[in-house]
Amino acid sequence: MKGEGAHVLVVDDEAGFRKLVEGHLGRAGMRVTTANSAEEALEKLRPAPDAMLLDVHMPGMTGLELVEKLSKEGRLPPTIVMSAYGQLDTALAAVRAGAVDFLPKPFRLPEVDLKVALALERGRTSGRGRRRSDVAPARRISGSEAGELFEGMVGKAPAMRELFARVERVARFTSTVLLHGESGTGKELVARALHKLSPRRGGPFVAVNCGAIPENLLESEFFGHVRGAFTDANADRKGLFEQAHGGTLFLDEIVDLPLHMQVKLLRVLQEGEVRPIGGARSVTVDVRVIAASAVPARERVAEGRFREDLFYRLGVIELHVPALRERAVDIPLLVEHLVSQANKRLGTRITGVHPFALAKLSAWRWPGNVRELQNVIEQAAVMSETAEITLDSLPPHLIAEHEEEEDGPTPLLLGGDSLSIPAAVAKVERQLIEAALVRTEGNRTHAAGLLEISLRSLQQKIQHYGIDIPGQVGRPPQR
Repeated sequence: MKGEGAHVLVVDDEAGFRKLVEGHLGRAGMRVTTANSAEEALEKLRPAPDAMLLDVHMPGMTGLELVEKLSKEGRLPPTIVMSAYGQLDTALAAVRAGAVDFLPKPFRLPEVDLKVALALERGRTSGRGRRRSDVAPARRISGSEAGELFEGMVGKAPAMRELFARVERVARFTSTVLLHGESGTGKELVARALHKLSPRRGGPFVAVNCGAIPENLLESEFFGHVRGAFTDANADRKGLFEQAHGGTLFLDEIVDLPLHMQVKLLRVLQEGEVRPIGGARSVTVDVRVIAASAVPARERVAEGRFREDLFYRLGVIELHVPALRERAVDIPLLVEHLVSQANKRLGTRITGVHPFALAKLSAWRWPGNVRELQNVIEQAAVMSETAEITLDSLPPHLIAEHEEEEDGPTPLLLGGDSLSIPAAVAKVERQLIEAALVRTEGNRTHAAGLLEISLRSLQQKIQHYGIDIPGQVGRPPQR
């Protein structure tokens, strides 16, 4: 991490948090000073630190008040304000008052690395302690912050790191792969990565959406035809399997295939040969098949709409492509990557994203996943009248709905008469863990990503609360 030898002041009223961040930054070679209040921070600001991590909600003087005071006095160091998601407005007010960036809680320690590095760089280029304007600085698009770039995919969330590792391992084998993931998550990018990292990389990669082919043309598209096989068959035509010979065939939305085509596809997978329509002989094909579905194929099998034998033939290896809400920590990285792509594709010259705009992007649910984010960034790049993406550049519905959510606090239904905060926190924590485990069908790594905690922490909490993992009902609680 850049910044070795830098002096960082960490201000937070939680002793455990201060100790955690102090140890992490200390191991990176930084000199860390801590303060448990804004008042104590004022005493430790001489000499001024190179950067300050500051919680905005503390007893006594708040972090926002400290930022405003130091900004007016012209001695505010490069400051990153920290806040829970429900306190986003206060954090943004601190940015408006002069802080260089914000960090929503909870967060992962690598995010602290990135934010502190940016703050230190900002301090070197703009002059530490200089009075700042009321206009918050944009997050710069430099290319050096692209995060984890893996075969065209960006991600540092645990679920994505696991996916990248599995893709690398699986790619070198010829086994069929079944990808699960919501629409817009990037299943085709995963399929292309599997092809590019495989021994077949020199062969063709052929992609087709099974749901986009008219049913009466499916057999011809998949297996080809010979001249005269039917009306308008004026010449021989190779099907998708022959086109992909020696390479990879990606069958997206495989569950949309009608049952009669599923039977024929199964036979091709088993025998490794196809017979064009009207042809007198079969043609041997050497193809690795990667299939994908936005709807869990097991559900279609249970409904009788997808053959069980084909499901097991395709799903020799199954990979889950996480939804964007399962990897929200990646949103800032994806925004930078997509802005860079938009600049190259559209000729725009966006150089940064305003913190207010980034906050809105980070808070959105993204039902359309990365594809939706890409569309929003392209629109913002086109509509922006300046070199940075601001709130005015974003679609109105994205702004309006989030504002509605912030109109009032979300009610917390605890049950009973107890007003104990520790008891309430424990109850909510257990409910969130159980919900995450149900959603991920018991996959602890994916659940940890949803909960934004480490896998080790999740395992400890599961044991502490005696939570039954989905699919293991009846297992005695571990305490």
